[in-house]
Amino acid sequence: MSIKYKNVENLKVSEELLNFVNNELLKDTPVSPEKFWSGFSKVVHDLAPKNKELIKIREEIQQKINEWHKSRKGNEINLEEYKDFLKSIGYLKEVGPDFKIETKNVDEEITSIAGPQLVVPIMNARYALNAANARWMSLYDSLYGTDAIEDSEDSTSQRYDPERGELVIKYGREFLDKFFTLKDFSWKKITGIAVQKGELKLLKGVDVTTLKDSVKFIGHRGEADNPSAIILKNNNLHIEILKNPRAFSAQQDHAGISDIILESAVSTICDNEDSVAAVDAEDKVLCYRNWLGLMKGDLISQFEKDGKTFERKLNPNRSYISKDGKGLKLHGRSLLLVRNVGHLMTNPSILLNDDSEIPEGLMDAFITTAAALHDFKRKGNSRTGSIYIVKPKMHGPDETAFTDEIFSRVEEVLGLEQYTCKIGIMDEERRTSSNLKECIRTLKNRVFFINTGFLDRTGDEMHTSMEAGPMIKKGDMKSSKWIQAYENNNVDIGLMCGFSGKAQIGKGMWAMPDKMKDMLDQKTGHLKAGANCAWVPSPTAAALHAIHYHEINIFDVQKDLTKRQPAKLDDLLTIPVADRPNWSVDEINSEISNSAQTLLGYVVRWVDQGVGCSKVPDINNVGLMEDRATLRISSQHIANWIHHGITTKIQVTEIMKQMAKVVDDQNKDDPKYVKMSDNFDSSIAFKTACDLVFKGTDQPSGYTEPLLHENRILKKASQN
Repeated sequence: MSIKYKNVENLKVSEELLNFVNNELLKDTPVSPEKFWSGFSKVVHDLAPKNKELIKIREEIQQKINEWHKSRKGNEINLEEYKDFLKSIGYLKEVGPDFKIETKNVDEEITSIAGPQLVVPIMNARYALNAANARWMSLYDSLYGTDAIEDSEDSTSQRYDPERGELVIKYGREFLDKFFTLKDFSWKKITGIAVQKGELKLLKGVDVTTLKDSVKFIGHRGEADNPSAIILKNNNLHIEILKNPRAFSAQQDHAGISDIILESAVSTICDNEDSVAAVDAEDKVLCYRNWLGLMKGDLISQFEKDGKTFERKLNPNRSYISKDGKGLKLHGRSLLLVRNVGHLMTNPSILLNDDSEIPEGLMDAFITTAAALHDFKRKGNSRTGSIYIVKPKMHGPDETAFTDEIFSRVEEVLGLEQYTCKIGIMDEERRTSSNLKECIRTLKNRVFFINTGFLDRTGDEMHTSMEAGPMIKKGDMKSSKWIQAYENNNVDIGLMCGFSGKAQIGKGMWAMPDKMKDMLDQKTGHLKAGANCAWVPSPTAAALHAIHYHEINIFDVQKDLTKRQPAKLDDLLTIPVADRPNWSVDEINSEISNSAQTLLGYVVRWVDQGVGCSKVPDINNVGLMEDRATLRISSQHIANWIHHGITTKIQVTEIMKQMAKVVDDQNKDDPKYVKMSDNFDSSIAFKTACDLVFKGTDQPSGYTEPLLHENRILKKASQN
């Protein structure tokens, strides 16, 4: 594609990006375009060589690890010898003395409110707004529209089903009884609600009771003797009981309650990375513009549904009367964090003075931070004056230290106080989790978050030890020794470094958005493991997952976990190779077919339509949330099995063609979809999927971005 560049301060900047920065991003900020571009150019020319050197070090380390495994092929790995080797090549660092993080000016959503965390592709304005507004979600809607409660006879009808409504109301009352217990009778029996002298009164005919724990009542809205809403609080999370006599649900309710609104997505990651397909200036500007709109508070999305036009914008704050009769305001939106890309990729939006592409992470750092300048006046997002950057795919302390340097330089150029930019560490690369304490140390004044991304982490596990032998099946990874140690180590190190009450310790995504009953049954595990936030795929999932945070006080759990034995480095470094890879032909074909099908289902949308995250039906037609992390696992796993002779390129090619036909059929109702199986040789998407597998051993750290970006650009060029 032909890009029009303009010369600016020793840079070549695409016209589209330049116009956005000068006319939109910096407008009404203290930073002039001249100051921005002058400082930007100096910093990126200073740091780009360091960025390049760090990527080179990754490659050199990987080569040494490959050679080490090759030289010991067929021999059992001696862990002590292995650790000594990793230390000798700089992979394992010396562990320094104990310390506590010193991050300041952090919002309560990070420090003291434990709750669900959404991840949303910033490329889609409507999705971004829905996520930002998911701070407050209807429990009734979330139950009624999912499999969280049992089906009623008419559950598939589009009309309101009173029988299903009764089941929802019953669930809501049981929720209230469990977490907001009354002194004398059940919420199921109440016929009225009132506020008298700052106290919540619940009526059952002429009988009156109150909450067992009166502290949980916070305030109300409307007339005290007949309030339209009641606000309660448990484990630092609010719920709102609504009374709307016009609602169907209120007509079925003895007390006229129409809904229970849960404080749900306490924080949201607005993602520029794994869930988007942003390969050029056009794409990047779309991402940046949406983030800017969120920071300015003026982002709007219009869409049509059933012939009607709807509009989405950011919700206002919520107002109540406190129990002492004063005004009470609660934040109306999820606290927004922004995920930049990692250190690996470059982008053609800007060319440096040697005509090389700019490291994309440097561009993200400047532009996403500059967008947040608009929030400092309005404090619509952070009330403490902080900017929250989630940084993925860093390998070890040298790279986390480089991130600290990047944002120090950004702050200097934009006139911000040092440490205004807070950093969330994605603990998703093997060299980072093996050196997590030292990674945190390099960012001890900025870190607000550590999160286990077990999908990317599994991909890196396989790529790092590609030469060690054939890996166990993907489904067996979750129960392997290394992953248990990895998940525990993240919590142990975080607590050791003083994260509890100061920063988030996070856990990964629930990948099945249609399986809400299963999520309710299983995702408490993340809380019991010590996480004060965990990822969910949708606002509805956030509402239902919020129930878990009422059930479990995370900070009590974290206090208990400090008493256990920390995870062992030896376990963390245990390589998940199969002891006896004697799988049957059917087992091998089934494993490859599953990986190939999800891989193709994701890649075809990424390359052909620019969809970076999607619900892809698996081989059994169960919808799974797929992004580049899941793609990394699937491609690396098949590549590993080919490399070690478990299967062959010919066999895999045949399976890929079979699965392409399955994927084509699954997408037959999409008018934008182009079949791969009509012409395998001409399908860029099919070629990309095959390259990800057959060139998998050569991809940097097993990442999928280089091939995806290259082929998406080819596809876009063919469409113009």
